[in-house]
Order: sequence, then C-alpha cells, then structure tokens
Amino acid sequence: MAAMGLLRRTLDVLVQKNAVRRSRPTGTAPGWPTGSPAGSSSSARTGTPAPRGPVVTYGPEVDGEPDPGEVVWGWVPYEDDPRQGKDRPVLLLAHHDGEWLGLMLSSQDHDRDAEDEARWGRHWMDVGTGGWDRQGRPSEVRLDRLIRLDDASIRREGAALDPKVFEMVVSEARRIHDLG
Repeated sequence: MAAMGLLRRTLDVLVQKNAVRRSRPTGTAPGWPTGSPAGSSSSARTGTPAPRGPVVTYGPEVDGEPDPGEVVWGWVPYEDDPRQGKDRPVLLLAHHDGEWLGLMLSSQDHDRDAEDEARWGRHWMDVGTGGWDRQGRPSEVRLDRLIRLDDASIRREGAALDPKVFEMVVSEARRIHDLG
C-alpha cells in the first residue's frame, strides 16, 4: 500500500513538471501563462498545483538590483534575426523562473506612423522622459512584444517609471497579453 502512495506522489510530481515545461515559452514568445494565484487550489483531475506565472507588480527599490517598475538596459534581439540585436532600455514587469519579463523602450516617435505600426501588429505608448535616457528624450514603450531577460543579461539600471504611468502601461499591455 505504501508503494502505491509513493507511486501516486511520483506521478503527480512528473505531471506537474511536464505541465510547467509545456507552458514555458522559449525566445521572446508573446506571453507567459499566468496560472493560478499563489495559494489557490489546482486541477481536481491531477491534484497538483497549477503552474504559476509571473505576477506583475510595481516595486522599485534603490538598491542597485533590478525591480519591477524599473527601466534597465539589456540585450534585445531583433525580431527578424534573433541572432542579432542591440542594447536597449526595457521596462521590467515581473520576475519569473529566474528571468525578467519586460517591454522594450524606444526614443523614436512612433505616433507619426501609428496606423502603419498597428497594421504590422506593433503598438506603442508614450511614457515620457526618465533617467534611462541620458539625453532626456521622450520614450515610448512597445506593448505587443514581451522581452525575456535573464538576471545576468541586465547591464545597468536606468530609473524607475512613475507608478501611475506604470499602471497605465500594464493596463494597456494586458489588452494584448495574458499578464498576471
């Protein structure tokens, strides 16, 4: 009887690990699963907790470490050739499984060609100026492309986004992505 209990627990762990592995994207895939909130129960069929996705919060701290709500610099691959890219500012939204989920910023003005950008599925929002741009240029955040950065790839901290602006960005990004 004890062997059956051990077998059942082992199967539950394997089912849970497989569910997490299937739900975790690679590259800069557009979205992560949000799963169940912490402490909620899971699937009645397997009896294992549902995979928990990233939780988007605002929490900048002046400690030299990256935090949600901060704009940091990291390597962002080009969409048309992921082997190439450039160092650019990224607004951090959440930390999950040792990686950061964020949205890239640009100092280019995409308002002039908003219809053309939208036609290609690119959506931008003005976020103003901040310490992430040494020249003080106004920035826009790209809402439709979620960026994943591992902890080691973040090169430097820029500045924290205003909390109200952060909430507006997250609200708009949730229209496109399944963010927790």
